[in-house]
Amino acid sequence: MTKTLTLNETAAFLKTHDGYLILTHRRPDGDTVGSAAALCRALRAMGKRAWIYPNPQLTPKFAPYHAGLTGNPAEADTVISVDVAAEKLFPFGMETAKVALAIDHHGTNSGFAACTCVNEKMAACGEILVALLPLLGVEMDRQIADALYAAISTDTGCFRYSNVTANTFRCAAACADAGADVFGINRVFFEIRRMARLRLEAYLTGHIEFFAGGKVAIAAIPNALMDELGLTEDDVDDISGFGRSIEGVQIAAMLREVEGGLGKLSLRTGPEYNAAEICARLGGGGHPAAAGASVPGGIPGVRDALLKVLKEDAVI
Repeated sequence: MTKTLTLNETAAFLKTHDGYLILTHRRPDGDTVGSAAALCRALRAMGKRAWIYPNPQLTPKFAPYHAGLTGNPAEADTVISVDVAAEKLFPFGMETAKVALAIDHHGTNSGFAACTCVNEKMAACGEILVALLPLLGVEMDRQIADALYAAISTDTGCFRYSNVTANTFRCAAACADAGADVFGINRVFFEIRRMARLRLEAYLTGHIEFFAGGKVAIAAIPNALMDELGLTEDDVDDISGFGRSIEGVQIAAMLREVEGGLGKLSLRTGPEYNAAEICARLGGGGHPAAAGASVPGGIPGVRDALLKVLKEDAVI
């Protein structure tokens, strides 16, 4: 049974322990990467020994945030996770890790850690770190600000998603005040697109499936297509919301092939539907507007499983 910690108790925990190893989740996104970088730098600023576990799936776009911070030393004795909702999302090589503290913003967090600090009202885990820094006695510097702005902006679609609150803007402003390269980060994550990504969008436009009079959209990216178009994981980092950009779509699913013959579902929903509840019935979880699940059988398996749930709910 996990022990739930307040933010003040979390700060006390971090002040008390040492020898930290910080875990990010599989297929790391900007929030887990940026939050880990900010936490590692904050702990080092406190005089603690801290490293980020070198996630083998870290992509070139996110790698600079972890430069000089990674390691898996024998003297690391306190494992922390950031933005990790369940054990099955532990990075490869740390599948059986005993996590002492989980810092997360997923209401569906499985409680795998000995202690857990979860605030599902935060749009990004990075927002929790912004609130935690002053309790640790750490002033936000340029590098921490860059990491946290990347975390917050990417998990909110550059402040376009329904999870954005007034606090989200306050946290972003704090990062800007501390010197975050707002323009440069926004350009890298939200403006620049390789031709391979544009070709992918053209493919998805021509192959997306619609149900319920256009209310439900399902698209898939087979691994063979990734190879054919020369796509990297950085090219598809934010592709999950593609269907939701289409007028009239309230439920958008993006399907991928992942390790172990599984099909991965990334679900985005409008206010009429709860993505986390839908994905929970498939063994996954997440947020009301953005959630995911992995189902046996590759893309056909996860497609059939999703359609079954939507039919049971009389959505289609």
